[in-house]
Amino acid sequence: MAQTPMHDRLHEIEALLSTLGKSHPSEVQAFMNFMGKAEAGPALSLKQKELVNVALSVAAQCEWCIAFHVKQAVHAGAKRDELIEAGFLAVLMHGGPAMMYMTPLLNAIDEFGLPETVKA
Repeated sequence: MAQTPMHDRLHEIEALLSTLGKSHPSEVQAFMNFMGKAEAGPALSLKQKELVNVALSVAAQCEWCIAFHVKQAVHAGAKRDELIEAGFLAVLMHGGPAMMYMTPLLNAIDEFGLPETVKA
């Protein structure tokens, strides 16, 4: 089975962290520690945190972030409509450029196996 673009983004993240982890271990470890602390708060569920991260990823126009956080959100139980709604919140706050990044969001949702939902 051929790799898909969003899966490629995940591999690129792993490769980047591996490369930088060898040449700049203290910086990478500091970032990973910060990320762990920032995501550790108890007020939001893991799914809620990942939906926020999806919205921020779309607003930041980061395909790597979109791939990573959609996958994490799916594993945390997020549904297709929740992910798309998070994306539209980013569009609301960031405008037209964020709308264009709904493309990699939809690609990631499709690649990570969430079916279309039928609107009533």
